[in-house]
Amino acid sequence: MNASIGRRLVFWLAVPLTVLALCGALVRYWGTVVPRVASVDARLRRQAETLIRGLRIERGRVVVDAPADAIAFAVRGTDGRLIAGDAALPAIALSSAAEAVFSTARVGRRDLRVLTYRAHTEHGTLLVSVADELGTTGPAARFGFMGGLLWDFLQLDLTLALVWIGIRLGLRPIRRLREELELRSASDLRPIPADDVPQELAPLTTTLNRLFAMLRESIQSQRRFIANTAHQLRTPITGMVAQLDLLVAEPAAQPILGRLQTLQQGIRQLAHASNQLLTLARADPAVNVAPRREPVDLAALAGDVVARHVDRALQAGIDLGAELAQARIHGDASLLEDLLDNLVDNALKYTPRGGRVTVSTGRETERPFVAVEDDGPGIPQSERRRVRQRHYRVPNAPGPGSGLGLAIVEEVANRHDAELSIDAGAGGRGTRVTVRFPPN
Repeated sequence: MNASIGRRLVFWLAVPLTVLALCGALVRYWGTVVPRVASVDARLRRQAETLIRGLRIERGRVVVDAPADAIAFAVRGTDGRLIAGDAALPAIALSSAAEAVFSTARVGRRDLRVLTYRAHTEHGTLLVSVADELGTTGPAARFGFMGGLLWDFLQLDLTLALVWIGIRLGLRPIRRLREELELRSASDLRPIPADDVPQELAPLTTTLNRLFAMLRESIQSQRRFIANTAHQLRTPITGMVAQLDLLVAEPAAQPILGRLQTLQQGIRQLAHASNQLLTLARADPAVNVAPRREPVDLAALAGDVVARHVDRALQAGIDLGAELAQARIHGDASLLEDLLDNLVDNALKYTPRGGRVTVSTGRETERPFVAVEDDGPGIPQSERRRVRQRHYRVPNAPGPGSGLGLAIVEEVANRHDAELSIDAGAGGRGTRVTVRFPPN
């Protein structure tokens, strides 16, 4: 997941500010601490050179003529034995290649800067050490430097915190826009109000509003196409079915009755398939983004659908019944009618003569539902997911079909945020298809 704009801004501010803080600390260090230490080191060198020039041998002993302003010193032999000076000064060992070395030492409560020279005299090689208190040039100076550095980084943290707060406040319009779009459903294509939009977001909202307008126009165009197609297909097909029904009843048509009945069956299948395709197109979210929402009485709707299929059920020798309890939802009545039509049509198509088909409505755990149950051959467990796909039929399914019935039911159920389940009927026989709607 990509980082937020606020975090990116803070990061790109934190990196250069941290580098600047470190550079400022280094400048202070080289401008304050280093010059002080260098001045002390220069003084120690001068004192050491003066002491070395004042070394002389009297009666086989080393005598040191220390200047009046001499600081602490010690003269030792290479074996570390003190010859002259302050015994409290620590003995500093020199490597064979070094002629002088600086070091720090703590004597009592004093922090000393110590310079040890290798002096070559008639009496032999001597180690001359001179020392001076570090004072503000030593730990105190380093403490001051570290304290300043700590304060710089504390200021940096406070600055970044204030910047973060400012960014959060400044990005509130973006969050409001995001929340508004998140709360919208896929069917809400209203323009985004541009009155309270910052100047930086104005091009984005303008582009989104233009996109919403194009989608609305596209949806309206596709709706008009579907409506025109439905009219252009249904009207002539219905007319052909009616004319064929009259022609089949004519005595003069008896010699070609078999061919006419075959043609009649084909046209009826064409009418049924075209109606299913148009219903599937109307239920498709890509075409119908904003379905109508109105109060629908599922019991009354199911009663009307059952009444339309009674004659067909009687001709097929099937007991078509209804168990209708009160169930009301908000939805598209025409799409829900198509859903029930396809469920009942499928049940009558696959239920053998002498079978039963029952349409029921009601509520289960506060959820309205509609169900169609039959005692036909049923759908195997392994096929119940695949039969929802378009143009898929169970192998060896009897009779003609386009494999769109349950695909239409699935689409309409999804449009109403409903749950479609396919189970076995009572006693493990047949099929029970149930559509459960959200509680209301």
